[in-house]
Amino acid sequence: MKPLTLYTNPQSRGRIIRWMLEELDVPYSVKVLQYGPQMKTADFLALNPMGKVPVITHGDVVVTEAAAICAYLADQFADKQLAPAPDSPERASYYRWLFFAAGPLEMATSAKAFDWRIDTDNAAAVGAGLYADTLNALETALTRGPYICGEQFTAADVYVGSHIEWGMMFETLEPRPAFTRYVQRLQARKAAIKANELDDALLKQPA
Repeated sequence: MKPLTLYTNPQSRGRIIRWMLEELDVPYSVKVLQYGPQMKTADFLALNPMGKVPVITHGDVVVTEAAAICAYLADQFADKQLAPAPDSPERASYYRWLFFAAGPLEMATSAKAFDWRIDTDNAAAVGAGLYADTLNALETALTRGPYICGEQFTAADVYVGSHIEWGMMFETLEPRPAFTRYVQRLQARKAAIKANELDDALLKQPA
């Protein structure tokens, strides 16, 4: 098996990938980087020129961007069934909402957090559109079953669920009942509990 390494910080989107890896239940190693100079070394910038985590290396392969990492890992470990089969109709929902969270939802919640102007004057030109429209669309993703792809838990739930949880925590996302129920369902998963325990333990260690 090719060595798998996660570059992360427990106060980053690296928590998404930690959870994904725990769902896969495969061996991996972790390299914790502190914000600042450690993320700007020449060696790390060779992996990710953005100088940000998370990053994974899988053998000689390097993957950045949390949504891309989730999709990559689901495909590499297809036997774990964290993505619908390629010929399944649910594969469309999987891609749709995984990248909706990486695009419009990320933009909408960032705009909310930093008070960026998105209104009827510019919404048509902005990927997120109006904030309420983004949240209404997101809510439709949760109406078909307990998970994004109906009965099957997938990497899309790891990614979308993390964004919803953090959005409600930091008050950039309305705590709608559908969002709250969904996050509670995900937080109860054994892999999610273990991933949080591992990252929370890192927070207690000296930098």
